[in-house]
Amino acid sequence: MTTIAPEQVNRIIWNQHHDPFEILGSHLVEQNGKNVWAVRAYLPNATEVWVVLPEERKEYPMQTVHDPHFFECIIENPKLTNYQLRIKEGDHELVVYDPYSFRSPNLTEFDLHLFSEGNHHRIYEKLGAHLSEVDGVKGVYFAVWAPSARNISVLGDFNLWDGRKHQMRRGSTGVWELFIPELTVGTHYKYEIKNNEGHIYEKTDPHGFQQEPRPKTASIVTDLNTYKWNDANWMEKRRHTEPLNQPISVYEVHIGSWLHAASSEPAKLPNGELSPVVTVSELNPGARFLTYRELAERLIPYVKELGYTHIELLPISEHPFDGSWGYQVSGYYAPTSRFGTPEDFMYFVDQCHSNDIGVIIDWVPGHFPKDGHGLAFFDGTHLYEHADPRKGEHKEWGTLVFNYSRNEVRNFLVANALFWLDKYHIDGIRVDAVASMLYLDYCRKDGEWVTNQYGGRENIEAADFLRQTNHLIFSYFPGAISVAEESTSWPMVSWPTYVGGLGFNLKWNMGWMHDMLDYFSMDPWFRQFHQNNITFSMWYHHSENFMLALSHDEVVHGKSNIIGKMPGDRWQKFANTRCLFSYMFAHPGKKTMFMSMEFGQWSEWNVWSDLDWKLLQYEAHQQLKQFFQDLNHLYRSEPALYSQDFAEEGFEWIDCTDNRHSVASFIRRDKDSNDFVITVCNFTPQPHSHYRIGVPEMGFYTELFNSDARKYGGSNMGNLGGKWTDNWSMHNREYSIDLCLPPLGVLILKLDKKKTTAALKQES
Repeated sequence: MTTIAPEQVNRIIWNQHHDPFEILGSHLVEQNGKNVWAVRAYLPNATEVWVVLPEERKEYPMQTVHDPHFFECIIENPKLTNYQLRIKEGDHELVVYDPYSFRSPNLTEFDLHLFSEGNHHRIYEKLGAHLSEVDGVKGVYFAVWAPSARNISVLGDFNLWDGRKHQMRRGSTGVWELFIPELTVGTHYKYEIKNNEGHIYEKTDPHGFQQEPRPKTASIVTDLNTYKWNDANWMEKRRHTEPLNQPISVYEVHIGSWLHAASSEPAKLPNGELSPVVTVSELNPGARFLTYRELAERLIPYVKELGYTHIELLPISEHPFDGSWGYQVSGYYAPTSRFGTPEDFMYFVDQCHSNDIGVIIDWVPGHFPKDGHGLAFFDGTHLYEHADPRKGEHKEWGTLVFNYSRNEVRNFLVANALFWLDKYHIDGIRVDAVASMLYLDYCRKDGEWVTNQYGGRENIEAADFLRQTNHLIFSYFPGAISVAEESTSWPMVSWPTYVGGLGFNLKWNMGWMHDMLDYFSMDPWFRQFHQNNITFSMWYHHSENFMLALSHDEVVHGKSNIIGKMPGDRWQKFANTRCLFSYMFAHPGKKTMFMSMEFGQWSEWNVWSDLDWKLLQYEAHQQLKQFFQDLNHLYRSEPALYSQDFAEEGFEWIDCTDNRHSVASFIRRDKDSNDFVITVCNFTPQPHSHYRIGVPEMGFYTELFNSDARKYGGSNMGNLGGKWTDNWSMHNREYSIDLCLPPLGVLILKLDKKKTTAALKQES
């Protein structure tokens, strides 16, 4: 005698029930005046099924009801927990726990409340796939937000990718969940989502921690809590450090094109085993990507040798297309499997910290691709993106725009920023394309965008989202870095949120970058008419906490690499390059430069191949690399060059008006002492043998750095180690020094107080 109606069975068979637990699993029902258990299961490939009670060592045969694959049996037993199903499928048998006998949800009502209002900061610990134990049985708990879906099923190898077998239950806020017993780490899965019209979408888990290497798209169950970190000292030191007062010199890297290995070369793990992930470059079939662990062995020592304080990684979140450079993200919570596993990436970060190198990742909350397995049209509706293409689409990029006004979408992104800092110990983020988020008319023609509620072009919801993100980053992770790539004059980008700012602690100075590249690309004779390019940045510098960046965007799309932008013969190109970077490191602001600039690569960056490492066989390129090594060392060793980057008292012009000679000179001062350094820049190939500048104090000024030194490939003009002051007033200062300015050269000098004091004592 059945306890269920045909229409109820049909709703399960046709995958049309929002809560299969109402039908499937064990149910206490009344039959013949007694309470009995009705156990039901829908098993599309089964021919015979038994309910197994391990504790009683009993089996109960199940009968088909209304369908050849819908089974039910009645059990008179006062207690029915952790039963199993013995299933016969043709010649095969298996014994499994029934997922519909586990009813304990992982998400509480409070979790759902926080998520629905956009304030669940660790939602990644609830949504997604998590190893769990329910009633003493281990398995994986799945949860996904898809409020407009009619039905959702979990697909995987474990059920032959059959969406009829593991149908999920919908909660009150549109979160679907299911605990599947006996699944383990390494399980491949997706979500099969049906909309109200019955259309089916197979989707990667938005909160999935790992994905298959492209072109495959399944998520992989992963445990992020097994790696044993060794960076406690680094993390504690960071927590008590104010980064704005520290030297920050960033080496920007696209790890997929920094260096490749031969496709025939095996990738070995530290224990000697071969890595399971060896991904071949798409357009370079003879090469494969280095793994995260191989990069730890090769990239970290290289960056440490050069003296950089941080590595910035172009987006390492999972993305389907190599040619997007990582900026079209499909897996926001998964480090790309091109280079290894999540634990491998943790090892890379850990090794960076062991070598006193911070890690910054590019983060892309502004847009996402339209790939069918991703976030686009996720539950059969415009869930993560705006429905109106005037708000929801970047036509120029072929991507979709997040709907920041939706609490759950905002929560998805805010928690994602915190996730990388929490689970992967990242030291900071660089937020990509902030301007595209802040302006509703960004790259849109008239009639292709919609104003905000006040009739303006500002995206108020996006600004609020950025404020919330930055406020939480610095609340949870003091000492972290949040950098905005923001190219407009939006006010207070790097000001605290409590005064109305966006809350970043650094902003890329795009104006300085454009001025510098325009200035250095012109013939030096014409520079006398464009002195303003050199000096203009100091008119606005203290309005924000600026980072000076010469990034990947400046060496692609026909722009040439940095050395290729320079005018003149080969010698002048190298000299101009040294001059530009010397001025950059002496100028207030933190520093970022893209890989390959340090050794003078001539060709543009090519995402499909290696950097042009063969150039380092030539002396000129070796010398340029040595120049960067020494420049970084000088920068890090002189607090005057970094401790007051954002304070007006940290910078002072000596003379910025000598456009006739294209010379500029200035002072940088330390925050905690009376130390200062003087920088003098000659932006022409004409040397000046007697060039006098005023200085603040009398004494001997040591030449700390000369970009024209012979060891860097320069003409070796200089000042024989330094100069004594003369009692001649100059530039409104009582003392001055007579310098030899090398061609296209930058001098950095510092008062030698010990030598000066000794000389004064000897005179007296």
